[in-house]
Amino acid sequence: MNNPALPDWMSLHQQVAIVTGGGTHLGLAMATGLAELGATVYLLGRREDVVRASAAELAAQGLAAHAVAADAADETAMEQVVQDIMRRHGRLDVMVCNAGGAHGVDMAPHISVADFETTLRLNVTTTLVSAQSAARAMTTRRSGAIITIGSLHAMLGSDPRLYAPGYKRSTQSYHAAKGAVLNLTRALACELAQHDITVNCISPGQIPKPTLNAFTRENFRNMVPLGRLGEPRDLKGAVALFASPAGRWITGQNLTVDGGWTAW
Repeated sequence: MNNPALPDWMSLHQQVAIVTGGGTHLGLAMATGLAELGATVYLLGRREDVVRASAAELAAQGLAAHAVAADAADETAMEQVVQDIMRRHGRLDVMVCNAGGAHGVDMAPHISVADFETTLRLNVTTTLVSAQSAARAMTTRRSGAIITIGSLHAMLGSDPRLYAPGYKRSTQSYHAAKGAVLNLTRALACELAQHDITVNCISPGQIPKPTLNAFTRENFRNMVPLGRLGEPRDLKGAVALFASPAGRWITGQNLTVDGGWTAW
């Protein structure tokens, strides 16, 4: 049997992908990367105006992108989204479980249980629901890639000295939630391997939004061996590897994309 050339292994031509939280920042960058490799990409988010605007932006570049307004933590809604895509395309190849976030300002020893549980839902529940919805469709074809999104904070605590006074740093709940996502990825990988479905995690380092203050930005930069903060486009290669046939024998892994922060 002839082995395909590497460019063909990285191609997502005729494949279909969903990116939850795909309307902004990291989700939009990963959705763009998948579409650039030839996939038809569905940008899913709770704010219809945001995902519609982002999908239209990609479509204007000649990319196959569509908007879906749904809550990734809603089992019924996610099942409906996946079934609609299956009826339209007959396949779902990639699910990027990117939806997440932090809630509240919980810092030890004053963590609010309500904020803690909300943050778990925003990150862990959304990951589980979207992964399971995708897996049910993927098992019918015995093929697929599920990609979860962890964080630098899934493995490390936050050093308060790096942040400007009064700046809201990553909450304890967020650290706990992203740690759970990381190990959920491993568990799902073991369960779904029998169906030839891969499950891997991408853990971004500091890829801040433009609103990050200069004091914190400089401190973050000094923590990175490569000497610069990340940009959303820096995740394109990681998501391409896990989504494409080039990564078909990689599962249950966590790829930290952090410029070397965790290598010190």
